[in-house]
Amino acid sequence: MTRRVLAVDGGNSKTAMALVDLDGRVLARVLGPGASPQNVGLARSLEVFEDLARRAARQAGLPAGEPIAAHTAAYLAGADLPKEEDDLRAAIEARGWSTTTVVGNDTFALLRAGTADGIGVAVVCGAGINCVAVAPDGRVHRFPALGRISGDWGGGAHIGSEALWLAVRAEDGRGEPTALLDAVTAHYGTATLAEAVERLHLGEVDFDPNALCPLLFEVAAAGDPVARAVVDRLVEEVVLLARVSLSRLALLAEPVDVVLGGGVLTGTGDVVVDAVRARLVAGAPAARVRVVDVPPVVGAALLGLDALGAAPAAEQRLRAAYREPAALAAGG
Repeated sequence: MTRRVLAVDGGNSKTAMALVDLDGRVLARVLGPGASPQNVGLARSLEVFEDLARRAARQAGLPAGEPIAAHTAAYLAGADLPKEEDDLRAAIEARGWSTTTVVGNDTFALLRAGTADGIGVAVVCGAGINCVAVAPDGRVHRFPALGRISGDWGGGAHIGSEALWLAVRAEDGRGEPTALLDAVTAHYGTATLAEAVERLHLGEVDFDPNALCPLLFEVAAAGDPVARAVVDRLVEEVVLLARVSLSRLALLAEPVDVVLGGGVLTGTGDVVVDAVRARLVAGAPAARVRVVDVPPVVGAALLGLDALGAAPAAEQRLRAAYREPAALAAGG
């Protein structure tokens, strides 16, 4: 059997898979819906993964019944604790896609996608927020990333909820005046925000806080101090995650990469990135802040290729394939 890697980037909003050979050639790439076990349950997650894996096999022209790959590298949102990683690995192994399987949190795929060796710090801010760090000697630092119960602040859903909360309080007098009031009211198409809140409460309108996150950044960019304070708080949190991770691994003075990814960070231009870079240098002057330039599924594939001992040229070929405009636009 040709040595192949089945790479899985399972996010909250979408799942990307790639089938890659040992030379870094992309044999198949498929996209599907988000399938985080925390959001949709383990059974539904496995249904999505199975469908995508079989689609990848067909796209690659593999004979029916042949194992899809030698190794499955699955890096998934919702794999936040060792027990969750173990449970997901056992469930995926039972599918029989490959001889060996590794399951980890999707932030590790981001770190590998943004570095040449998987060493450094990665902070992802998409629907949620997370951070992992890997030292040159293999030591790892990570956070549980379970939301407010594990001390988290940030992520698209959290920031979107803040936008609504601040706008409501501006309307009813409990908060400061802010342009978020008009922006959020317009988003819901109601005469007042109180009317929108009532409709949300009664279930007449779906509440998608992620949809309000870009709106908050737009209002902040226009100079609104209330919205700007939320953006500043996000910058502070990203810097704090990176700084604590570097400190725990004794890397504050070392020239390591700090990789930023996720739609909230990468979709706001340089607003957050430049501020993070400026603030982080005070405590970690040698850190190199960079934004990932390939989808995280590339990081999952690279971790798989690393496990199989692929040559450096394989990484170069894979990265080149995913830097094509069409691949970046598709996110997978």
